[in-house]
Amino acid sequence: MALRSRRADQPAADDETQVSDEGMTLVEHLTELRRRLVKAILALAVGGVIGFLLYEPVLRILQDPYCQVQPESCNFIVTDPLQSFSVRLKVSAYVGLLIALPVVLWQLWRFITPGLYAKEKRYAIPFVGASVVLFFLGSGLALWTFPNALAFLDQIGGQELEAMYTPDKYLSLVTFMMLAFGVGFEFPIVLVFLQMAGALTWQRLASWRRWAVVGIFVVVSVITPSGDPFTLLALSLPMILFYEVSILLGRFVIKRGDDE
Repeated sequence: MALRSRRADQPAADDETQVSDEGMTLVEHLTELRRRLVKAILALAVGGVIGFLLYEPVLRILQDPYCQVQPESCNFIVTDPLQSFSVRLKVSAYVGLLIALPVVLWQLWRFITPGLYAKEKRYAIPFVGASVVLFFLGSGLALWTFPNALAFLDQIGGQELEAMYTPDKYLSLVTFMMLAFGVGFEFPIVLVFLQMAGALTWQRLASWRRWAVVGIFVVVSVITPSGDPFTLLALSLPMILFYEVSILLGRFVIKRGDDE
């Protein structure tokens, strides 16, 4: 990201009139930040209302891995009179975040846009679109692989234990897995952006390949709480593939774009 510097002949100013990117003052930056935050919060609120209305079908989707592992009995155990209401609020918040994600990412990009050159601003829609698509792909992969992780956790305790889950603990685990996979799938977006900003080069990424593979496995083993080998491979292998794709993009696409 390239930031503009103040001209040598421009006088210094106090905090309220300090000149920043493209002539914006600090107060204007704070006003812009507030405006972007309000829009993001409104999007989250609307998404939360939609999630509240879609609670039952969403809960069935999230409960499906549990039913695949224990088809004879996959009902949740409620141990608190207020737990049902709190679970509905949690599910509504999760759905609201997913629905509002495109708006939140767009507002974030629009806030940092004044610090970019015109050539860099044109990548706004591709970056936001790719981020949303990759996040949903990662979350979907997590939900698809979660039955294997749940079966592993169920079997590792032995046959003497009968799994009967409470909704809050179960939903916290499955949504954390979806979040971990979604964030992991943002890996190529970060690498491509760093290459475009000049902070990294494809040659350096290529030289770090072996260490990157080891680091990916270590990070994935930490951020995935299930600890089963199937989940570890399900997230690590795509991230390694993304790493190689980022190198290819840096070598054949980003470099050629800079030369134009």
